[in-house]
Amino acid sequence: MLIIPSTGLPDTKSSETDSSVLQIWGGNRLHGHVKISGAKNSALVIMAGALLCSGECRIRNVPLLADVARMGQVLSALGVGLTQDGEILKINAREITTSKAPYELVTQLRASFFAIGPILARLGVAQVPLPGGCAIGARPVDLHVRGLQAMGAEVQIEHGICNAYVPGRNPRLKGAKIYLDIPSVGATETLMMAATLADGETIIENAAREPEVIDLANFCIAMGAKIQGAGTSTITIVGVPELHSTEYDIIPDRIEAGTFLVAAAITRSELLLSPVVPEHLTPVIAKLKEIGVTIVEEAPNCLRTLPAETLRATDIETLPHPGFPTDMQAPFMALLTLAEGDSVINESVFENRLRHASELNRLGADIRVKGNTAFVRGVPMLSGAPVLGTDLRASAALVIAGLAAQGKTIVQGLRHLDRGYDRLDMKLQQVGAKIERVPAVPDANAEENKSIVNPQESAAV
Repeated sequence: MLIIPSTGLPDTKSSETDSSVLQIWGGNRLHGHVKISGAKNSALVIMAGALLCSGECRIRNVPLLADVARMGQVLSALGVGLTQDGEILKINAREITTSKAPYELVTQLRASFFAIGPILARLGVAQVPLPGGCAIGARPVDLHVRGLQAMGAEVQIEHGICNAYVPGRNPRLKGAKIYLDIPSVGATETLMMAATLADGETIIENAAREPEVIDLANFCIAMGAKIQGAGTSTITIVGVPELHSTEYDIIPDRIEAGTFLVAAAITRSELLLSPVVPEHLTPVIAKLKEIGVTIVEEAPNCLRTLPAETLRATDIETLPHPGFPTDMQAPFMALLTLAEGDSVINESVFENRLRHASELNRLGADIRVKGNTAFVRGVPMLSGAPVLGTDLRASAALVIAGLAAQGKTIVQGLRHLDRGYDRLDMKLQQVGAKIERVPAVPDANAEENKSIVNPQESAAV
């Protein structure tokens, strides 16, 4: 079973009904060093990738997250052995005792659907429920399905379950040439994993180029897979009969690093961040420089951010990598609320990812939303208020805004935050933020409580 040390992180069951909130007293400058954890989106898919190996894999730099715990529960339900000691996770997939992933877990965590590729490659049959996750828009699995079908699998979706099997006496997937209509990260990763054990050569065209795709490819290569082109739009995989045990270090989380860069910028602070891969942060650093923030590369894996005298408005459009990442859109919106001038943010990746705008307006921001575009007019100051995080990155944006707001901000919806940030509040405390996780205790101020917990009102943008 998955063993998570005592860290103050809610377990996956309690996080669903987590009644704690973050209290933030804004106006404090940050200082010191922040240790960046391993990448969430790498850790989750690499955990799924370990299903390809009929031995034990030792994965280091695994972040302590609710999503990681839930993915561990998915693997355990498949009969896989897991133990975790701090940031080191051992996965033994020598025996996969069932091809059916548990409905109640997969529907809560989108990344767990990626297990369909490795399970199908190992067993020749897989039953995986359609995925869940943050409500940020449609993220269909049709690209995954068409790719697996191209590799010889029969796939049917019935009653919310994706049923796949490889027909014939030798239930092994076949190499194929696959073109993705859009450079989907999930589809690229699912098909790349499936192809590692397929018979023959698979070519994925219009593949996603995100650093996490490269990280997964490097992990599979460390297990003996033959993969070329990860990080480009064409990935070539030559299938091998089996993969072997390995040890692997997950890359630093570029979104966590970007979030702390923005937190330093909005509080006019100087922070040191490591370990990071600066190349993974190129679009984020470029936009911060446009806004007026100075970023210094202290070492190949270390960045220092210096405060700006004035924050300037800028325009942002989210795009697949190497464009501006959609996961940084919400934190940057928080930053631009205090920039001089008018900014325009166009969310072109997901169609339902601007709900945090109304919550930022509670803090005194001036944001108008039309479709998938937000128009942000900078204001002189933000004021603390109760707010609700509607998804993972929206929650981070509200924390960032609270760091700069005058007075006390109360952020609810921490089950989202804990899914993707490794003890964000504790890391902020360590660099000088006045932030505290406390139980959400109802008081006599009914209007305040109503404003915290009314999700329909918070979603009205």
